[in-house]
Amino acid sequence: MSKEIKVRLIRSMVGRPEKHRKILRSLGLTRMHKTVTLYDTPQIMGAIRKVKHLVKVSQV
Repeated sequence: MSKEIKVRLIRSMVGRPEKHRKILRSLGLTRMHKTVTLYDTPQIMGAIRKVKHLVKVSQV
């Protein structure tokens, strides 16, 4: 099974393009400092790469 990763929103969505906001919402990050646990799949990692300047990723 895929490894799990923790993703935390460390920068605000205010003033960001709508595309970035949609990606963050799809990852489950709706407010500052919220942490979600996700599986390390190519789809998830691709979404994280697009907003890597707004989030912090760590291994579980």
